[in-house]
Amino acid sequence: MIISPSVLSCDFGNIQRDTQMLHQSEADWLHIDVMDGVFVPNISFGFPVLEAIRKHSDKVMDVHLMIQNPDKYILDFKKSGADILTVHYEACPHLHRTIGAIKEAGMKVGVALNPHTPVHLLEEVIQDLDLVLIMSVNPGFGGQKFIQASIAKVEKLAKLIKEKNAHAIIEIDGGVNLETGKLLAEAGAQALVAGSFVFNSVDPQATISALKKL
Repeated sequence: MIISPSVLSCDFGNIQRDTQMLHQSEADWLHIDVMDGVFVPNISFGFPVLEAIRKHSDKVMDVHLMIQNPDKYILDFKKSGADILTVHYEACPHLHRTIGAIKEAGMKVGVALNPHTPVHLLEEVIQDLDLVLIMSVNPGFGGQKFIQASIAKVEKLAKLIKEKNAHAIIEIDGGVNLETGKLLAEAGAQALVAGSFVFNSVDPQATISALKKL
């Protein structure tokens, strides 16, 4: 299981300390949520923060764009250190072109689906994707309750990937803990984003290790 702790849940006053903690942990990736206050009702990190995080860890930077018009910023995210760039299906009217631009910039490409968006809408592009991110909460804020229907959605996505002979990793973001993580792993998830569950725990590194074992 790939574990991608969400930096959105760290202590922003000690972001260097928390980044270094994640770097020393068993976490595989660092999940960076970028929000514009338009596509979602919250605002988060910009390029300087990504660049600062990159200075303190060389782990895979898993950047999740919850923004409108992501095409405008693809090269900027590459320059800021992104290794994986995930855009929302709902924000990309010309999704195939956006996928191509991200690949051309030298990053792996993911597409995220909001809770109401069905997986069959990815049929025509699934073979071009490195990752599909299933939102198991409504995007915008950490610490939300897990949407149970996400488990069946993961199963549908795993079936689609197999039918299309594709190789996209299935990642889940929202309400992940040891209980939901186990169910998601059984359904076919290969990567888990965990924010508040990691950072609010007594021992974040031990919590990451426990998630790795799912």
